[in-house]
Amino acid sequence: MTSSFNTSNSLYDFIVRDGNGVKGLVDSGVLDVPERYIQPPEERIKKEDSRICDAPPIDLSKLNGAEHEKVVDEIVRAAETLGFFQVVNHGVPLELLESLKDAAHTFFNLPPEKKVVYCTGVSPSPKVKYGTSFVPEKEKALEWKDYISMVYNSDKEAIQYWPNQCKEFALEYLKLSSKMVRDIVEILIGKLGVVIEDSKVESLLGMKMVNMNYYPACPNPELTVGVGRHSDMGAITVLLQDGIGGLYVKVEEENDAGKGEWLEIPPIPGALVINIGDTLQILSNGKFKSAEHRVRATSTQSRVSVPVFTAPIATERIGPLPEVVKKDGLALYREVVFQDYMNNFFGNAHAGKKSLDFARIN
Repeated sequence: MTSSFNTSNSLYDFIVRDGNGVKGLVDSGVLDVPERYIQPPEERIKKEDSRICDAPPIDLSKLNGAEHEKVVDEIVRAAETLGFFQVVNHGVPLELLESLKDAAHTFFNLPPEKKVVYCTGVSPSPKVKYGTSFVPEKEKALEWKDYISMVYNSDKEAIQYWPNQCKEFALEYLKLSSKMVRDIVEILIGKLGVVIEDSKVESLLGMKMVNMNYYPACPNPELTVGVGRHSDMGAITVLLQDGIGGLYVKVEEENDAGKGEWLEIPPIPGALVINIGDTLQILSNGKFKSAEHRVRATSTQSRVSVPVFTAPIATERIGPLPEVVKKDGLALYREVVFQDYMNNFFGNAHAGKKSLDFARIN
């Protein structure tokens, strides 16, 4: 441990308040994971306690051909079981995916003073935020991750405020991913036997955000995590992994009491990872599973991932669709305003699928 961080507070100030992040910590020559990052034993990720997910990727180009129904069934089955699946032939050019990864490395390799201009309170836009961990002020153990988060309002705002190193690639990626997300959501809602208006779909997917995550090489990856256990709050997340891997998803079991197997989602060249969020679990009254997942730190090299989050607009009320409740006989979740759900989500440290309790009817 370098002597410049002789107290937990000076470490926190350096990483969070001064905006150096984990990248700055690693660049300072730290030789061991600081105590502030050491996770309790039950939260550490042991690769040997998981297995590789061997499900083949779903070929979305086949939605337009004779195998349409087969592909629809594959998507629905994945949404009802693991809540995670990989897709190929998804309409996002492979060169764009490579450019995105390069752009993420370029941004995070900037000197700290070029990144801190996007910290909360000084960022040129409240829609653009550079930070570290998840909610550091609430976390007992910090996550080994820095990120830049960019909420989409309009092309004009994105071009004006998003970082120059990545804005064009991030914007194109968000737009192409959003089209794919809409197709998947329409398939899933259709399979519930519900017809909803276009305007309702727009509201359910109206908030879009692209993040770039950076996981610096870690001296003791077995002691910490890149991201702790959580499910995403929105409808659907599209994730670009780089080739290094480290994403783990929990297999939910009936009457799961915190147990359940962890599967590693291997990086497949050219594939994107799709995962179901809490919003779809609530809308479907529990039929579709929001996936609990986490990310391992790595000792070999720094890595990046680029998720696109699609979620309801803040004023949208989300609850189980009435037709589904009628069929099921009872609602498992209450109706909530999405802004309230979001405030609860970002107001607490990661804790598995606990975020869903906010809407759950006991």
